[in-house]
Amino acid sequence: MKNKIWLSSPTMNGEECKFIQEAIDTNWVAPMGANIVGFEKDICKYVGAEYSVAMASGTAAIHMALRYLGVSQGDIVFCQSLTFSASCNPIIYQNATPVLIDSEPDSWNMSPEALEKAFKKYTPKAVIVVNLYGVPGKLDEIIDICKKHNVSVVEDAAESLGALYKGKQTGTLGDFGIFSFNGNKIITTSGGGMLICPDLDSKKRITKWITQSRDEAKHYEHSELGFNYRLSNICAGIGRGQILTLDERINQKAKNYETYKKAFTDICHIDVNPYLENTKPIFWLSCMVIDKKSNVKPEQIIDALEAENIESRPIWKPMHLQPFFKSCDFFNHNEKEEISVSEDIFNRGLCLPSDVKMTDSDIERIINIIKGLFK
Repeated sequence: MKNKIWLSSPTMNGEECKFIQEAIDTNWVAPMGANIVGFEKDICKYVGAEYSVAMASGTAAIHMALRYLGVSQGDIVFCQSLTFSASCNPIIYQNATPVLIDSEPDSWNMSPEALEKAFKKYTPKAVIVVNLYGVPGKLDEIIDICKKHNVSVVEDAAESLGALYKGKQTGTLGDFGIFSFNGNKIITTSGGGMLICPDLDSKKRITKWITQSRDEAKHYEHSELGFNYRLSNICAGIGRGQILTLDERINQKAKNYETYKKAFTDICHIDVNPYLENTKPIFWLSCMVIDKKSNVKPEQIIDALEAENIESRPIWKPMHLQPFFKSCDFFNHNEKEEISVSEDIFNRGLCLPSDVKMTDSDIERIINIIKGLFK
């Protein structure tokens, strides 16, 4: 069997070992220790932030952001529909109601036009905007709309660590920003996340909440609800080693994307995922969409690649099409009766192998298989 090519697998660089070993040598293997503090500082330094909290997942980070913003039962939270369910689930954790916002075609991210439509009907407590597949959306427009309505923005940058929007690091543009370090992300802690906080008060309060809200007392005193969301010192050590080669990985992801884009220029039925001129994406996953007139469907490409031991996958299925969220209100970028932008992308698109370990021959193999289906 030919060698396996993964969609986006964990990549160790060897630098992780010294941080892990230090945690073991000092016996700090529990959810506290020097690696956690160091990793928080490393991320803050990289993105130009001042305060952050390391957590067990990006989902936990969104949850704590919503909790700090006072989201509770009866509240509305707007969320991008074209995303992974982890962006939306924390709204339910807080017993609030999601209202789902369509994407726009220029970046595949939240549509300012659809957002404006939603604001005409609802007054939300917060808005969750996503930088899909490592590509920033129209963040200035979205944030300006939210400021006009005095509504906080949670920037879900789970997939976009290292991406730039008008020269600024994603994850730092909203009131809160979140990153994910799941195994498939550009850097990993095996599982983990980070919340970028606006000030010291939010950092302190959220740090307390995620360590079971233990009050300062010799005995175990709890005056408010707590959560077991802290990242372990071992996992934080992995992250400290990983971030040392983040820029190299961003360059490799960009090379993957540009290679696909150039290879498919002579196939009129294929377009790669777009991005805005004033952004520098990290292209966490390179994606493609197939023209409606083509006889080739995304499932055929996925199956053809799988037959050659190559992993790809469909575009995220929009939340407004998911059984669990089907009762949620949804605002279309297009006219209400037209197919939405997010549904159209889902129907015609797929995520291409984007692993940083892919060789030139690996990516050539992928391209030849796809081109072969369009002959």
